[in-house]
Amino acid sequence: MIIAIDGPAGVGKSTVAKLLAARLGYLYLDTGALYRAVAWHILRHGIDPADREQVAASLPTLSIQMLFQNGAMRVLVNDADVTGELRTPEVTAAASVVSAIPAVREWLLPVQQQIGQRGSVVAEGRDIGTRIFPSAPVKFFLEADATVRAERRHRELVAAGHGGPMEKTYQDLSGRDERDRNRVVAPLVPAADARLIDTSLLQIDEVVEQMLAVVAAAS
Repeated sequence: MIIAIDGPAGVGKSTVAKLLAARLGYLYLDTGALYRAVAWHILRHGIDPADREQVAASLPTLSIQMLFQNGAMRVLVNDADVTGELRTPEVTAAASVVSAIPAVREWLLPVQQQIGQRGSVVAEGRDIGTRIFPSAPVKFFLEADATVRAERRHRELVAAGHGGPMEKTYQDLSGRDERDRNRVVAPLVPAADARLIDTSLLQIDEVVEQMLAVVAAAS
């Protein structure tokens, strides 16, 4: 079974997807890490993330692998493990820009679908249920109040040593929302058959329990 989890930044997708995958014994696929890997690659080569032609031209020189070991996911770019470098503010900002480039989304489509063929997977991102795995039998779309999401993301950044003004985090998240919802290819929208869950007032374990109930009913 493939379980698709979509939603905007700061809604708790990664946390609940990891826990759900662990509870079910499934692989956890963080598709956002793939876009971050592309962003890391172009920044490493001095390419402007907004230069669509240069970004597209760099893709043939790029190889991305995702390794799953003991429930953890590692990301390799041209055989170099860059997992620990994918969550910096610079890579995050660049990933938001390159993810809106149609050539990048097309290039990563088969990469994601091939991972889905490995077996039972919990995949999270922004177009999983609508484009990557449209036939997934279980789909979720998580949402939450924008201020709540910004506060969550800010705590994550502070914990990772990248703290800055809360206002900047809110502005960055709002800009990401705007790009995700309005991009031409695979915009951020709930799949027609997705179960909507508002996580604003829910604890992580409450969200996971709701998901487990839906999965059990679909099994």
